[in-house]
Formats: sequence, C-alpha cells, structure tokens
Amino acid sequence: MFAIYNNGSVGFRSTADNLYELKNTDAPLDARLKPDDDTLFQELSKKQERNAPTSEAVNIYKKMSNIDTTEIVYHVEDIMTADCMYVTDQSTLQDAYDILKEHDFSQMPILTSEKKILGMINKKIILNLLIEDIENSRSILSKKLEELYLNEVITTEPITDIRRVSKVMLDFKLDAIPVVNKNDVLVGIVSKTDIIKAVSYIPKLKLWS
Repeated sequence: MFAIYNNGSVGFRSTADNLYELKNTDAPLDARLKPDDDTLFQELSKKQERNAPTSEAVNIYKKMSNIDTTEIVYHVEDIMTADCMYVTDQSTLQDAYDILKEHDFSQMPILTSEKKILGMINKKIILNLLIEDIENSRSILSKKLEELYLNEVITTEPITDIRRVSKVMLDFKLDAIPVVNKNDVLVGIVSKTDIIKAVSYIPKLKLWS
C-alpha cells in the first residue's frame, strides 16, 4: 500500500497499480519470487510464527496480489531502517543542512511534533532556495521548515511487498521512501541501500525472476 502526502495532507492512499494510474506511469512488470520449497529464511519464519496476525495479513495480501501463497513475501518492515534520522517542522533550513552534511544523507523526512510526515528535505532544495535570493542567504537559512512549500512525498506502509516498493522507487526515481503507518506516523524509511543489503543477505529474496 502506498500514499501521497502534500504538506501533511493525504491526497492518495491505495495500491501500487492505482499509484501508477494516478501518475500516468507504466504499471509495474509482473514480479514473482520463486524460492526453493525446502529452504526458507529461518529468522523471518520464526518471526511470523510468533506473530500470527502478521502472517494472516501477508497471506491475504498474497491472494489479493495474485501471488502464490506457498511463496514467502518479504515486506518493508523486514528491511527498513526503523530509527531513522529526521527533522521537525520547527527546525530551520540551517539545521536541516547541517544534519544532511554531517551524516552524508541525500535526504530525510520532515515531521510534525506528533511524528506525522510533512515532506522530505534535501540539499538540492536548500541550495535552490539560496540561489533564488543569494543576498539574503542568512535570512533564508533561518527559516523554519514549516514555512516552506514542500513537494508531495510518496510513502509506503510496513507490510508492503519489497518488490513493489523497489519498482516504485525505480520508476519514480526515488532514493528512499518513508514508511508510514495508518495513523500517518513515520515508523521508518527504506532506501536503495536497504534493498541492496536485503538482496545480498537474504538467500532467497529475488526482486524479479
């Protein structure tokens, strides 16, 4: 499941197929995971056994997505960075720039005091604002993020097939997608790096076959 937020308001929440239709982008190719029947990722299996509601939700998702229910689905919550760095809407552009530079991040979420997502901030946004009014750079850098007009941001939910998220990231040229629960609260972020690590370390995870 995906959503689009625009300055804190949800303008869209639906499946990947509907996201592509909304954005007039080609629908994702049919991606299927086909692990060997006798080999499963042990840690994830144990996790699912301990959490029956999650397993039931995954099976329902598989049926809705036309996925063979004998196949294991890896979803976002299994690979995302849960304790991700963020800034609040009360932070300044200078604050955001310092954090991005210090941690060498390409971008990070902007949240309200209730951890609800407003948008994403990156160095390019900050530099463009400075270039537009270079003589008043100090004033611009002191602006609070809540004063900015933020571009809409695509988010995903914790229980979303990694393959769907990977395809959306590629097609919409996204380096990362915030992970938001049904209460619009940020619970993590999934990046290209997270996906590459997952493919490397989870033996039977294949994005496309």
